[in-house]
Amino acid sequence: MRRSSALSLPNILTYARIAAVGFVTLFYFVPSLESRWVAVGIYIAAAITDFFDGYLARAWQQQSALGRMLDPIADKLLVSTCLLLMAADGTISGVSIVAAIVILCREILVSGLREFLAELRVSVPVTRMAKWKTTMQLVAVGVLLAGPAGDRLMPYTTDIGLVLLWVSALLTIYTGWDYFRAGIDHLVD
Repeated sequence: MRRSSALSLPNILTYARIAAVGFVTLFYFVPSLESRWVAVGIYIAAAITDFFDGYLARAWQQQSALGRMLDPIADKLLVSTCLLLMAADGTISGVSIVAAIVILCREILVSGLREFLAELRVSVPVTRMAKWKTTMQLVAVGVLLAGPAGDRLMPYTTDIGLVLLWVSALLTIYTGWDYFRAGIDHLVD
């Protein structure tokens, strides 16, 4: 008897990444350096599942429509929630808010474009550069999540995170343009 694809390990990892968003948020706002490290640890574990859910789905031939739908949603929930948390507490502030806005806007625009193109039965595959963009975003957000706890361990951790956030924003613009360019012919009638 074959297990439901909804309960395959790759999909369970994706569900765990979605659930992790709530736990990262909870521990992020507990006012102690230890809880900040717990939030970072949960975030890192969730970010690692981003690699393994897709890898295992392909390796074990457990790819599913549910997984293809939920995986990018889980990524966007994790990154966007953390960006909003850090903007709310001032970890990301000033001009660096622009980098966070660029990332959030691109994610929304590309999701809308992909949904529109899917209705036309046009597939826009994820590029290698888009995977690098996601990896850079995950690393930047992870470094920034450490915030004051990270700065105590290693001075300038937050500054390094902000530089990585800007690199992520530039990759975000580049990959967003790639998707737009791939879909432009289908947008103009």
